Amino acid sequence: MKVSGFSFIKNAITYDYPVIESIKSILPICDEFVIAVGKSDDDTLTLIQGIESPKIKILQTTWDDSLREGGKVLAAETDKAFNAIAADSDWAFYIQGDEVIHEQYLDDIKSAMVQYKTDFTVDGLLFDYTHFYGSYDFVGSYSRWYTNEVRIIRNVRNIYSYRDAQGFRKDNDQKLNVKKVDASVYHYGWVKHPEAMQRKQKSFQKLWHSDKNAAQRVGNSDKYDYLKNIDGLQRFSGTHPKVMKQRIEKKNWQFDYDVAFNKFKLKEKAKYWTRKLTGIDFNYKNYKLLK
Repeated sequence: MKVSGFSFIKNAITYDYPVIESIKSILPICDEFVIAVGKSDDDTLTLIQGIESPKIKILQTTWDDSLREGGKVLAAETDKAFNAIAADSDWAFYIQGDEVIHEQYLDDIKSAMVQYKTDFTVDGLLFDYTHFYGSYDFVGSYSRWYTNEVRIIRNVRNIYSYRDAQGFRKDNDQKLNVKKVDASVYHYGWVKHPEAMQRKQKSFQKLWHSDKNAAQRVGNSDKYDYLKNIDGLQRFSGTHPKVMKQRIEKKNWQFDYDVAFNKFKLKEKAKYWTRKLTGIDFNYKNYKLLK
């Protein structure tokens, strides 16, 4: 079995992406890793080139500003990396620059790929998600956080990145048929120094909104307000991936939140407890889960 990892990145230093940790977290079970590095305003290319592994293959790209609307450029960059992986790979393991896989899951992930390698009814593998917010000590705990997404896909040409690169589709916008793997993606996209988060917001809001609308949404502050519009968080009681150890030790901002003051609306409470007690998830599903 051959496995290719793939991803895309741009301005990783400016926006404080844990992209090195992302790549290293799945590198042990990949035979190669293709990373599309967009032309950046910082030394992102040098950063990626510094990964000491013969598995790394860098594809230098330029983002198409005409695909800004709806975040389409993110899917375009994902497809560039996916289309550059080895033709003889069985599986393609996709990970975004703010996602990390805990080493405790690698054996189960590899076993699942072996198990379904010759079962061609399976287009991909579905992961749980753990969304960190504000700091490495808190996770999102209500329905606005997506609970699952496809991160391993079969290496076939009829699969492509969908909309803003959140998931994948095949042929004429058909959802992928997937099996669930016993593993969680640790999403650190909302854990940055408030200044770095605000810089990212000012840039990325423009992928979905006009310049004027984006500016209104972000505001004039130099720091992101993590307490704004938060309904509920929970304290994280597990362990972080080993590759995150150094980054977490360097954390240099303060964030605290009293979980006793979670402001769930009645509808959100119903969704939360239904999911917790029964496993039923009301969130949008960009896939078909096979039994």
